[in-house]
Amino acid sequence: MKTAVLVPVKGFSAAKQRLSDVLSPDERMRLAEWLADRVVAAVADFDTFVACDDEVVRSWAIDRGATPLWGPGLGLNGAVDDGVARIAALGFDHVIVAHADLPYPAGLTAVARQGVTTIVPDQRRDGTNVLSFPTDRRVDAAYGAHSFGRHLAAATSDERHVVEIRPDLRLSLDIDTRSDLTHPLTSEVLPSWLPTIPVNHFTHGS
Repeated sequence: MKTAVLVPVKGFSAAKQRLSDVLSPDERMRLAEWLADRVVAAVADFDTFVACDDEVVRSWAIDRGATPLWGPGLGLNGAVDDGVARIAALGFDHVIVAHADLPYPAGLTAVARQGVTTIVPDQRRDGTNVLSFPTDRRVDAAYGAHSFGRHLAAATSDERHVVEIRPDLRLSLDIDTRSDLTHPLTSEVLPSWLPTIPVNHFTHGS
């Protein structure tokens, strides 16, 4: 099975806006890049592609040994669908689409199973953190609120798909909100420069 990994990466300076009440713009930018670094490093043994429309991210991807797939103006779903099509055209028969903000990406490539469409929902079973499928049985990207339900419905509506829902304690974690920063597992791996005292203050309602 010839597998590729696709990581859509938003411009670091525009990432993590929902953390603006906790982190400064520079801290949010550094956090976004730190998380993306971890994801790309975790899949270093696989051909890795980064869907992007930001010059800084494109340079970052090249520096990390990934192949940037330039897609200005496509939005997240358009960029993923375009990236999957380009990866399939290169001869890959399976693709793993992974978010760039997974604090525990180790084991990410283990979700790929030949002939199987695998969905890893986030901890709320609302979003889709990882989506893995054969390139000849593609699942159209439907990211945004409630994407897990949409991806599951799309996959199960096609009888060609063998579908696996894979709950995973670590891969289900992502960082979007203040509460994500203080999750017991996430807080163990956050970089030392990240100011956690204000976060803890807000979390405990002091």
